[in-house]
Amino acid sequence: MTMTSDESPTPSAVRVGLAALALAAALGALSGCAPIVAGAAVGGTVLVATDRRTAATQLEDQTIELKAGNRLREQLGERARVTVTSFNRRVLLTGEVASEADRQTVLRIVQGVENVAALVDELAVMGSPSLTARSADALVTARVKAAFVDAQDLSANAIKVVTERGTVYLMGRVTQREANRAAEVARVVPGVQRVVRVFEIISEAELARLQAAPAPSEAAPASR
Repeated sequence: MTMTSDESPTPSAVRVGLAALALAAALGALSGCAPIVAGAAVGGTVLVATDRRTAATQLEDQTIELKAGNRLREQLGERARVTVTSFNRRVLLTGEVASEADRQTVLRIVQGVENVAALVDELAVMGSPSLTARSADALVTARVKAAFVDAQDLSANAIKVVTERGTVYLMGRVTQREANRAAEVARVVPGVQRVVRVFEIISEAELARLQAAPAPSEAAPASR
């Protein structure tokens, strides 16, 4: 995984659908209810989001986020506003805590969650932002995701976007070429103050293998 600051064209109907999903996800995160979106109907067609993780890994990432979130709420209550984002078992922590002691508590709790492979600490010791600021971050996330879709030379669903206080964090399994391009696109989106890459870099050969692999059957249950 690297952390640095700073495919084929998509049909227009698909681009609009993915942009709508991005906005829905951002607003869901703002409200504190982030549903798992499997697909959306656009023009009578169901669009299922593609992902470079296995189904089992996606399930583990969701489980990590749920377990960590629940344990943090039990231990810290309203003293912290922490967003836990897991991608390929690598966890990004963003948000605010009331003290350095609380920050260390967060790190200890999340590190103790099963299957966490790596931890990136981007917590700030400060008061929680206003609703207006959080709304602005949600809008930035939606804009960045829509920009990735419009770029057409990026696999938008392979990149997870998290925004905190104007800083955009990019996660995913991408090639160095894709990482550079994603940062370039995100950097010029209105409202973005800084871009931090938290990518897992893969080779072009590995990307080709992932793209050539057949999609899992919808009828087959995800195995752990």
